[in-house]
Amino acid sequence: MNEMEKKNRLSVLESVIIMLVMFGILGTMMIKFKMTPQVPILLTFTLLLFYGKIRGFSWNELQEGIVNGVKPGIIPMIIFVMIGVLVASWLISGVIPTIMVYGLEILNPTFFLFTVFVSCCLVGVIVGSSFTTISTLGIVFMGIGQVMGIDTVLTAGSIVSGSLFGNNMSPLSGTTNLSTGIAGVDNVFKHIRTISHTALISAAITGVIFLFVGHTSAQVDMGSVHHIINALQANFFVSPIMLLPIAVLITCAFLQVPAIPTLLSGSLTAIIMDIFINHTSFNTISNVIMKGFVLKSSDKHINAIVSGGGVSSMLDSISLILVALTLGGVLLKLGVVDNLIGKLRTSVNTPGKVVAASMLSAIGVNFLVGEQYISIILPGTTFRKNFEDLGIEPQYLSRVLASGGADINALVPWGVSGIFISGILGVSPVHFIPFAFYVWLNPLLTVVFAFVFGKNYLKSTNSKRVVSKNLVLDAK
Repeated sequence: MNEMEKKNRLSVLESVIIMLVMFGILGTMMIKFKMTPQVPILLTFTLLLFYGKIRGFSWNELQEGIVNGVKPGIIPMIIFVMIGVLVASWLISGVIPTIMVYGLEILNPTFFLFTVFVSCCLVGVIVGSSFTTISTLGIVFMGIGQVMGIDTVLTAGSIVSGSLFGNNMSPLSGTTNLSTGIAGVDNVFKHIRTISHTALISAAITGVIFLFVGHTSAQVDMGSVHHIINALQANFFVSPIMLLPIAVLITCAFLQVPAIPTLLSGSLTAIIMDIFINHTSFNTISNVIMKGFVLKSSDKHINAIVSGGGVSSMLDSISLILVALTLGGVLLKLGVVDNLIGKLRTSVNTPGKVVAASMLSAIGVNFLVGEQYISIILPGTTFRKNFEDLGIEPQYLSRVLASGGADINALVPWGVSGIFISGILGVSPVHFIPFAFYVWLNPLLTVVFAFVFGKNYLKSTNSKRVVSKNLVLDAK
């Protein structure tokens, strides 16, 4: 920060007022008036930009803040485009329909909630979107559960839990890649390995709960499931060979190939298979990659389940990330973030404390604003320097952002995820939230692990340097 910036830097009181006004505007416009997040964020950014100019910052300084704010999101935004391409290619080739067929075939009415949870976990990992999993398999499972006489809140809890686990563990997930980029992790699979330490334990506990809670000997008509399986097989080439693109993705993960070439490899494999197996023309593939795949069968329900993807489908998310990062960059340039956490930095001097502080920040933004991307971006840009100063590996920050941002958003009744889930499954968020066990457990274990195993979070090259500063690193 140069001398002019120090001179013009906002006071702590100004910073507090700005944050209160900002959250007030965002919360009112998004929660009360149900506006799409981009418009409230742009309004807040505009007011903040001109306030900075009035306070003595030059346009060049403010523009520099914007550029620095957007930089961490460039790779995630490119990855979002690659995800759109991959989903489209996996739909048109039959990869996603194949995994959906295999997932539905393992559905066991005797252990309904458990198999619903596992099915949503598997499909969520492959699809990379909790929203897609919930709006496809979720609708089917809700209907079956009602036929079986199982409480709808339990079915909804198992669907949400499995879908969010899949979202956390998928290299195709938008929130996973955004968390990775904001935290500065150089490889999405490094992040996935780290979050798996808490996610797998949380999933195992959740699975055991649903195994006993959902046990039933009732007879149920599985006709709707068989109908979906038959329809998918009628419209797509379903075969174990269609799992090859997934094998390519896993191989790239094992070899620690970065996300962009990994996604491109998975897409290219599916496109080549589509050309040789389904004899799809280049022109059709090109249109699908850009606009997404749309199935045009006689079954409208099946059409909705396996349509989507494409570059255009990701533009809304990309624009939201872009404006949120722009806002964050100006907040950093004006010194608002430093003012609010300046004193906090001296007290969060252990991995356990900084993880807890960043988790509470993500949860707080979620409940104040109700938007998952903002709850990842703002805490990420705020606490990234704390993690760096303590010598903590960045993937532990990305784990906090994924669990405290993306996961918790589903537990906020007025949040984007909470509203979406309620609308799709027809269950009030207040009712299904207590039974979304995975969503509670993963953030909780993230904090507990930081206090118990915090000294293992340090970069090996920085351990001695950090200890020499008398920081307490025994995860007390």
